Amino acid sequence: MKIKLNGKIIDIRAIWIENKQKGIVKMIDQRYLPFRIVFFESKNVDETAWAIKNMVTRGAPNIGVAGAYGIYQAVIEAINKEDFLKHIMKKAEILKATRPTAINLSNIIDEVLDFIYKELEDGVSKTELIERVYNKVESIAKREIEANHKIGEIGKKLIKDGDDVLTHCNAGALAAVDIGTALAPIRYAHYEGKKITVYVNETRPWLQGARLTAWELEMENIPYYLISDNASGLFMYKGIIDIVIVGADRIAMNGDVANKIGTYKLAVIAKENNIPFYVAAPLTTFDPKIPSGDKIPIEERSPEEILYVLGYDDETNSLRKVRISLNTSKVLNPVFDITPFKYIDGIITEAGILRSQADIKNAVKNFMRKRD
Repeated sequence: MKIKLNGKIIDIRAIWIENKQKGIVKMIDQRYLPFRIVFFESKNVDETAWAIKNMVTRGAPNIGVAGAYGIYQAVIEAINKEDFLKHIMKKAEILKATRPTAINLSNIIDEVLDFIYKELEDGVSKTELIERVYNKVESIAKREIEANHKIGEIGKKLIKDGDDVLTHCNAGALAAVDIGTALAPIRYAHYEGKKITVYVNETRPWLQGARLTAWELEMENIPYYLISDNASGLFMYKGIIDIVIVGADRIAMNGDVANKIGTYKLAVIAKENNIPFYVAAPLTTFDPKIPSGDKIPIEERSPEEILYVLGYDDETNSLRKVRISLNTSKVLNPVFDITPFKYIDGIITEAGILRSQADIKNAVKNFMRKRD
């Protein structure tokens, strides 16, 4: 993604391996955006797991790659341990437990683990394994980025010149290593010269729309309006919104989608107002083991995220946490909801736009066969 840093425009990923030998992983610390650009260095797998759990890095495709990098760190750590595989397996479970809803994390970790088992069965030494796992995790990151670009190329055709596009949460480069999922078609349409305007839901409680999506669009001079979550229905009712594109954290085999809380109501309102509603996601976001959305686990996070808001104090030029409710308030904080497939016009993937359950089954089957 293109960002403005120290007066220069640079092209950067959301996460990458900074030091191959030491296994140091570097990422944009998303907790500080849009106020400051801060980089977080993870020196070991436990720090990577902490970064995922505490929203230093986030977004389903992005934490999938973070999980792959974490396994690479675990392999380096385990090289001189007698319980080599046991150590790696233990760290894999820690990584998987950080965010239970986004399936990319488990899918990609399992893919790397399967690769490790096969390499060891083929007689590869532990020292050689480090190099091969590095190549594997980097190939996964490259695959995810290529999938994002393909989603952009395919999805841009859905956006017409002059369209007003509504999106929710952050499904941009910050959530998907580079380019993004829902923001990929928007970026590609913009690069093509289409005059579009993006309506960005603020997305409580973490405000990923206000903090992250608006920042990404600002970095690339893509016109946008930031709106409150509750305003999106009005804009759809008034006929201002032409198309809705969102990301996904897990997709069941019947097409039901788990995404940031608030997605479901957007899909229902879009359907009521005859506005096309699309989900953009790579095939690693599909869960072959989950038949329908009611089987997807929904992550519940800390009440603090509802009771407090973190913002920038212009007077002190510093970040400040402020309580916005009674500290005795009882809080429910599910961070995802389920959108049934019947409300979705299509799922934009690197394999094309999937519009039926048969499309989903074939695309996932072909993807897994090529991956294996």
